[in-house]
Amino acid sequence: MDNSQKVKKLFSLLDEIEAYARSIGKLQFDMECCAPPAGLQQAGEDMAILGKAYFSRTHAKRYVGLLTELYNDPSGLSTLEAAAVRRLYGDYAKTKNISAALSYKMDLAFNRAYSDWLSAKKAKDFSLFRDSFAAVIGYTQKAVELRDEKKATVYDTLLDDYEPGGSIRQLDAFFGALKKRILPLVRQIQTEGKAIRTDFLSRPVSVAQQEAFSRYLLALEGLDKNKLVLMTTEHPFTDHYGADDVRVTTHFYENNFISNIFSTLHEGGHALFMQNEPKAHYENHVSDRMTNAMHECISRFYENVIGRSEAFVRFITPKLRELSGDTFADITERELYEAVNAASPGLIRMEADELTYGIHIMIRYELEKAFVNGEITVDEIPAAWNAKYKEYLGLDVPDDESGCLQDVHWTGSYGYFPSYALGNAYGAQILRAMQKEFDVFNAVEKGDLKKIGDWLTERVFSIASLKDPDEWIKAVTGESLNVNYYLDYLEEKFKSLYELR
Repeated sequence: MDNSQKVKKLFSLLDEIEAYARSIGKLQFDMECCAPPAGLQQAGEDMAILGKAYFSRTHAKRYVGLLTELYNDPSGLSTLEAAAVRRLYGDYAKTKNISAALSYKMDLAFNRAYSDWLSAKKAKDFSLFRDSFAAVIGYTQKAVELRDEKKATVYDTLLDDYEPGGSIRQLDAFFGALKKRILPLVRQIQTEGKAIRTDFLSRPVSVAQQEAFSRYLLALEGLDKNKLVLMTTEHPFTDHYGADDVRVTTHFYENNFISNIFSTLHEGGHALFMQNEPKAHYENHVSDRMTNAMHECISRFYENVIGRSEAFVRFITPKLRELSGDTFADITERELYEAVNAASPGLIRMEADELTYGIHIMIRYELEKAFVNGEITVDEIPAAWNAKYKEYLGLDVPDDESGCLQDVHWTGSYGYFPSYALGNAYGAQILRAMQKEFDVFNAVEKGDLKKIGDWLTERVFSIASLKDPDEWIKAVTGESLNVNYYLDYLEEKFKSLYELR
């Protein structure tokens, strides 16, 4: 059997394997968006059972044999076929020493953790999540220990999973630069910055009005509504089950309408990536292989670089007034622009302004690094969290809901959080490259986001699943990641906004 026949057989197996993966994903979506609280445990068990079937197929002799042969000898494979084999073999290598029984136990533990986190967050009581949290950390450490190849520490290994080439050393330098330049700017704004009016941001906007505006924003971003669904959840996210089934979620707060605006723009950015990968990537089982920072780069780009720009605020203000009645009739475009960019330390990452957002990520990075590598215990996490918010942002944390229980991520993943900050930095660097070719904010002020989307589709979406982060950003911008573009962008924007020297 030659390689063309082997890859055809492998892809045939993958057609079935990916059907299981999509089914698990749809159950997860159901669990997070519409399942009743009493049904969460059953949903978690159903997912674990499907997960067992998925695991058995991705570790079956026939599948592993074909994959290994093609990985060791990729001659004759197309570029996309070879990329799929490399990625799939990498996935297998990370889990090949995990037994089916252990995989099933891990799935149950991770699914149970989500249910326990919801209960704990509602009760503002970390102790209700503590045991599930400890179990997930333990299983994560165990899975890394079983690998044939791993990095210097458990957390280094997880970072490399999310961002190949990523390490504690790299991120310590990245966050060190952020800490050196952003923390002083935050403090300067607090002591010297001009006053910015934000009182009108708490004016009530009905859920129906917000939903209509969300759909307007998703269409403005360029998403195909026939391949999209919008729902609500406790912690907004976006997922997809093929290019024609992309699901965006948000959360409506009647007295905080801007939360939904920027949540929708953010999740719409993820959806754009999902809808605009080349069709050939899906056909060759190499779609959705970009790193999390690549994905977050686009979502944060639309949320902040575009969404919080004065040009965008100027464009959407008439529509906002139209959909909200007289609620903001007395507010100028400039007042709205200043308000949605007001920088002030807060407790909640999802509600953080663009300037202080990176500090929230840095705190989570420092904590993850500590508890994953066994430097602090699970029981020490709430106090450690509170101490870092006091040290970096000068804030007292009143309860666990607004403290270490606020994010869903720790119910099953460690090493993801830095991707948000890296994504911000990639976005600033991509903006610089894009501006060399056309006036980005002139297009934004006209509502011509298609021009931006087309540029990203050609330069970013078309190659992201095929390249590691450094190769990708070099191909897009001509150089490796340079955090200074991001820091320069923030300093220029916020010094101007607050009239600082």
